Amino acid sequence: MKLSIITINYNNAEGLRKTMESVLNQTSKEFEYIIIDGQSTDGSLDVVNKYESLKDRKFKWISEPDSGIYNAMNKGIRTAKGDYIHFLNSGDWLVDERVVENMLDLTPNPSHKERGKDGVDILVGDVISIRKDGKKRYDKNSKSVSLYTFYRGTIQHTSAYIRRSLFDTYGLYDESLKIVSDWKWYLNVVVIHGATVRFADLYVTCFDRTGISSTQLDLDQTERRKVLEELIPTPILSDYDRYSFDIDQMERIKKHKWLYRIFWFAERVYFKLDKWNAKYWRWKK
Repeated sequence: MKLSIITINYNNAEGLRKTMESVLNQTSKEFEYIIIDGQSTDGSLDVVNKYESLKDRKFKWISEPDSGIYNAMNKGIRTAKGDYIHFLNSGDWLVDERVVENMLDLTPNPSHKERGKDGVDILVGDVISIRKDGKKRYDKNSKSVSLYTFYRGTIQHTSAYIRRSLFDTYGLYDESLKIVSDWKWYLNVVVIHGATVRFADLYVTCFDRTGISSTQLDLDQTERRKVLEELIPTPILSDYDRYSFDIDQMERIKKHKWLYRIFWFAERVYFKLDKWNAKYWRWKK
């Protein structure tokens, strides 16, 4: 089995229906589909039962209490048999019926079990973010990953195909965190341990912006800071704290060539003056 798609759900019957329809309508059949439900009471299980009779899909589901979203996601990982895992939580949905087929075309041969042998540990697609009022934003990936990527943001999780063996090697999601455990896992696996990331130039997921990670921003920032201080050495983190605004400022300036040229010229003049000062004017008799 090349892929496991995992949907986490709790009392979101309508969102679950939308998610399941997008998955079960895929042209590809090279995946299993796993529903991890937190013992919903809103009719979510009626939605699951409606589709359970479909015989052309490998379909599993669990409904039992859990201690939070990452506890549920870890259950899904333990259940999954695919070489890659895609988390598509209830309320999010696949952009069209060929998404899985197109993404699997970009993943390596399933016989390549060794981590990184083919250069693809994590394959990340683009995302269409959708607000409560229905307005959309088309989010393209930056195509590069560094520590700064995670200091300021992250790479997409809802559109990522993650090699299953990475969880065996580096562990599951930290269940003590409420919002940023997937971000922490990425930071550890990609930045600290060097897992390879490839970006697919196609839209994979429509992402519901009303979820907890989009609405509880204070908690998000608090947990991120805790993780950064835990994983990143203090001298390195202090440099990012000091210079991150300057990096952001320069990136904004570079978007406007005329402004960048002015900035570049002014900086070169100051550099020459500083150099001459060091060479001639600081010397005293």
